[in-house]
Amino acid sequence: MKPVLVFDIETIPDVPGLRRLHGLDDTLSDSEVAELAFQQRRAQNGSDFMPLHLQRVVVISCVLRAGRDFRVWSLAEPEQGEGEIIQRFFDGIDKFTPQIVSWNGGGFDLPVLHYRGLIHGVVAPRYWDLGDGDYADSRDFKWNNYISRYHMRHLDLMDVLAMYQPRAAAPLDDLAKLIGFPGKLGMDGSKVWEAWCEGRGAEIRDYCETDVVNTYLVATRFRLMRGEIARDEYEAEVAFVRSELARLDKAHWREYLAAWGAPAVSAAPTVSADDAV
Repeated sequence: MKPVLVFDIETIPDVPGLRRLHGLDDTLSDSEVAELAFQQRRAQNGSDFMPLHLQRVVVISCVLRAGRDFRVWSLAEPEQGEGEIIQRFFDGIDKFTPQIVSWNGGGFDLPVLHYRGLIHGVVAPRYWDLGDGDYADSRDFKWNNYISRYHMRHLDLMDVLAMYQPRAAAPLDDLAKLIGFPGKLGMDGSKVWEAWCEGRGAEIRDYCETDVVNTYLVATRFRLMRGEIARDEYEAEVAFVRSELARLDKAHWREYLAAWGAPAVSAAPTVSADDAV
């Protein structure tokens, strides 16, 4: 099995950047600087969602499925600064050359990582290889790379399932729950800044990790849908993920597994010969 790296990021307003761009000094608190920026955004377009280049990355959570291994972990502040977090993420791509999988990664996560990585001087040659790199297989990247929207080396599940139509996009939480996975457990992206200001960085990390596992599970369902794996392989993989999470013995995984409930026994849809097209 080719290595698969599923990722998700959580961000907060780039307060130091906002101070620099708007000439704001230390007489204003971080919360006040952010609130001024939110007010400006609401006046401009009715939303306080910050521009992508002003989104500071505080967590990148990952699932790596390589061979028999299943790992879920986070690169997060305060253990690492933003530049180190982003550099280590791209270092992982350099090391494994995985298929990377996201939910709206093309519309949010990756552009944020591009801008913030540029600001911090991050180096990511493998990720940016478009067929002209110095790797033995660089020529293959001309036809399948991480940057092109319609290539599968980066699978943006939301984008693909919506047929690249933004109006057709569905929320990850809804789809995960409709399939039978736990989905979100209380926290969501709109609450991250508030949680950060209250010193609940660990809670943000835990939320991001559960979200990236939701993405991996939905991606596994998609592999079944497109015929990449058989139904028994799909069910075995889901059971494997459940067992690996149980081994982690952390509070957020116990909550996640409790929300998941007992394993369901599913059967393949049946179609009679008369109904087949």
